[in-house]
Amino acid sequence: MKPFTRSIIDLFDSKRRYLIPLYQRKYAWRQANLELLWDDIIRAVGKLHVDRSSLTPHFMGAMVINQVKTYGMQVQAYEVIDGQQRLTTFQLLLAALRDVAKEHKSKYERESTKFLLNEGVMERHAVERYKLWPTLTDRRAFIAIIDPEADVTDIPDLVDEAVDPVTLAHSAYGFFKSKIADHVLADDPETIEFKFDILYEALKDGLAIVSIELEAGDDPQTIFETLNSRGIELTPADLMRNFIFQRATGLGQQDASLNVDKLYKQHWLPLDRPFWQQTASRGRQKTSRINWMLTDHLAMQLGQLVAVDQLFSSYRRWVLDQMPPSTSEAELTSISATAAVEQRLFEQSKEDALGRFGRFADAFDVSTAMPLVIYIARSGSAVELEESLEILESYILRRDICGLTTKNYNKGFVGIIDRLRRMQTSIVETLKEYLSNRKSDIDRWPDDEEFRRAWLTRDQYRNARQPRLRYILEAIEQQKRTKLNEEIEIKSDLTIEHIMPQSWRANWPVEADSEADVQEKELTRETYINKLGNLTLLTHPLNVTVSNGPFSVKLPALRAQSSLALNRELSGDKVWNEAAIKQRGHDLFCIAAMRWERPLPMAEDDAVEAGSRAFSALPEGTQCVFEYGGKRFTGNLRNGALEIIGLKGRHFSFSSASKAVTQTSRNGWRDWTIRLPGSGQELLADDWRRE
Repeated sequence: MKPFTRSIIDLFDSKRRYLIPLYQRKYAWRQANLELLWDDIIRAVGKLHVDRSSLTPHFMGAMVINQVKTYGMQVQAYEVIDGQQRLTTFQLLLAALRDVAKEHKSKYERESTKFLLNEGVMERHAVERYKLWPTLTDRRAFIAIIDPEADVTDIPDLVDEAVDPVTLAHSAYGFFKSKIADHVLADDPETIEFKFDILYEALKDGLAIVSIELEAGDDPQTIFETLNSRGIELTPADLMRNFIFQRATGLGQQDASLNVDKLYKQHWLPLDRPFWQQTASRGRQKTSRINWMLTDHLAMQLGQLVAVDQLFSSYRRWVLDQMPPSTSEAELTSISATAAVEQRLFEQSKEDALGRFGRFADAFDVSTAMPLVIYIARSGSAVELEESLEILESYILRRDICGLTTKNYNKGFVGIIDRLRRMQTSIVETLKEYLSNRKSDIDRWPDDEEFRRAWLTRDQYRNARQPRLRYILEAIEQQKRTKLNEEIEIKSDLTIEHIMPQSWRANWPVEADSEADVQEKELTRETYINKLGNLTLLTHPLNVTVSNGPFSVKLPALRAQSSLALNRELSGDKVWNEAAIKQRGHDLFCIAAMRWERPLPMAEDDAVEAGSRAFSALPEGTQCVFEYGGKRFTGNLRNGALEIIGLKGRHFSFSSASKAVTQTSRNGWRDWTIRLPGSGQELLADDWRRE
């Protein structure tokens, strides 16, 4: 690289263009930054008044530029790697100097214009005449200041945009124009031209910047990171964006614009929209959606945990050490694919499988599953995605109801990604088989018996769990609707309500023959209050109205005001006590067991130890049939194992039997048809299991 010391005037002398890549941030200098620059200028002016020989250039930092190849009549161009904020500010300062000079008929109107606009022959006059070509978001406001009479119809990306009069570029221009006007008009008006002379000389000799021009082999990213340790703080997404695009420098230009800008418009410009800048919470951490998306993207790529505050360093290390993306375009295409998935998760449309899972993940605070979800969404079909999300939802929800820990989720979910990458069967089968075979409390998938026991016996209501309970009850409500009214959408903001209130003693007394009996029954009642069977959904106003009232008042209000099937079914209850709560809990569980599927029977390496658990409900002699590859395989159930005619071995699950036939891992419950002894009817094993 070659460093050159240049003044503000020198930077824009001669015929040249500075191209700001679109991936860089828009103009961001505010009044505090502008006042510091103006103070430096006035300080230089003061030295010129006192003693010209005492004036030494004030160093204002460094800028990094990379020369772009030009051909024919194209104006010599430089891609700005670092320093766009200062370059833009200097141009706005010179524009303000020109316009104040014009008002006072000073020669510096024409002199300043030379450093704002190129003159002479050029290939695309409408674009190449500008010394500085800013980012897309600043371009129209900048042109309106630098060249107010410009015909923008020949300038790309500007025709359909409206001028925003309150951009930071306009604010900076207005600041400098006011300061220059006050300066030249101060004291004696007869000395205006002299003051212009001194001010111009201060810009020419009093302020300097080091212009670092890259050569072949120089690493722009390393230089950028070294120089960019101060200034406006960059977010993880900013750092990643610069890292990706600065590695794509040197692609040249076409139609007077950088080729790298095309990559930005296609892949990163959508990520600069307000949607991605909104703050989102995960646990106790808050950051922008784009930072979460990029963190999930990298975790999905690595198959391991990534902390959002370590996002950039982790991404940089991954790229430099492993060099996985073949090109910058491939790198950006991959990020765009992840963003498309995560946008659906954030938008949470009820019509979209990913949107529904996004709602579920928010309610259950399981953002740790997002890298896995992104991998499945990008790798599988729409059907596989929907079935996989149902598996994950069931796995997480059943564990939550059973009170099992979530501490392993962060490592567990990303760890599944590598297993899916190596899979030989479908995503759905691999995912379900893997989760079904977990045995430890930290990662097992509760079966129906454990799920039922926890549903009926564990206290489920706590304030921190209200979003989860609301999700569960809304899902059951939808499941309960008949075909006649299943299209009804729950739009009200519903809250959790105890049918028998937490403060039940005033209006819900227990009936007993003695004081000791009363105490015992009251203790028993307390154990039922926070069970799922005693919980329902109400609108907030109705909840406030009926909250602690007696059942004789509460029930008619629920009937009259609520359209939910959860509450209409209460109309047959004349009393509400422990027995009613238990029965309703059982009724709700039957729906939940259908809504959130069970795991597969345990893996084969546990089958012998478990005996014939998989076939425990099937009678001895049950005939089983599986058609595969044009052949019909028949087996019989004997002594708790399936023996297949023509194949060696005894199999303790349908999945094991399917594997013996196909040499692949499969969900055997969906393969085998069973025929019970004494019955000519054949039934798919999975249908029999569900019945």
